[in-house]
Amino acid sequence: MRLVITGGAGFIGSNLAEELSKKYEVTVIDNLSTGRIENLDQINDKISFIRGSITDLELLRESFADADTVFHQAAIPSVQRSVDNPIASNEANIDGTLNVLVAAKECNVRKVVYASSSSAYGDTPTLPKREDMKPNPRSPYAVSKLAGEYYCRVFSDVYGLKTACLRYFNVYGPRQNPESQYAAVIPRFVTRILAHKPPVIYGDGKQTRDFTFVKDVVKANILAMESEAEGVFNIACGKRISLNELAGKIMEITGIRVDPIYDAPRQGDVRDSLADISDARRELGYEPSFDLDSGLEGTIKWFSGELE
Repeated sequence: MRLVITGGAGFIGSNLAEELSKKYEVTVIDNLSTGRIENLDQINDKISFIRGSITDLELLRESFADADTVFHQAAIPSVQRSVDNPIASNEANIDGTLNVLVAAKECNVRKVVYASSSSAYGDTPTLPKREDMKPNPRSPYAVSKLAGEYYCRVFSDVYGLKTACLRYFNVYGPRQNPESQYAAVIPRFVTRILAHKPPVIYGDGKQTRDFTFVKDVVKANILAMESEAEGVFNIACGKRISLNELAGKIMEITGIRVDPIYDAPRQGDVRDSLADISDARRELGYEPSFDLDSGLEGTIKWFSGELE
């Protein structure tokens, strides 16, 4: 069985490619705009790599031929990046997703598993977030991810293409890039603390997040492929922690103590995030295997090796 991963050289995509390549024939498509080819070094002899963009519909048509499932991970990530350049986010995340769905339909792909985002919920005060809540996107990135969900539903209803949309909550783990100005909070905190530098917290640090270890996200993708279930599913740990507490936990694990620096809140960021994962449990059989402590320990160990 042949599987295709768009954005497969990225953080989540490369972790997914590594696991899938143990059992299946895997093709990775990535234009390396945010992905890194070195993320595939350990499996480059087990996969086929195509350097190209999801904005190239003809390339997707050729690449999806005879594929059973497409894992659509490719996107321009980051809320802040989308605020800075909404047109680029729209082209990659909306136009690109439409291309993926069109090519999948034309090539008779059995199922598309789409990487969505908890940012679709916005800053509504109700916690935990449930899939039946009204979306309230607060950034171009969130709008683009929500639009992709709507396109998936329409392609299921109109064309019979099976789709599952996984709303990721604050994914972290090995291979996440800490160097970009748009980097996620955990790799930024970990690498700065390991370097004995103060972590930078935007806002008062009391905002909370539901952090999800990347291996649990990989597991959710595989369960979505294997299941007949369709629709939108929260993929998370189901617990939340403040950024102040997170910084303290990383310092506790590393044994390095530095005082955080506080900066102005960032536009588009939500205040609190917590997922209800009961639908994913029931429909996909998803259950997180990693709590924050075990996930952080693995992440810190990986980044420690990278810094040596």
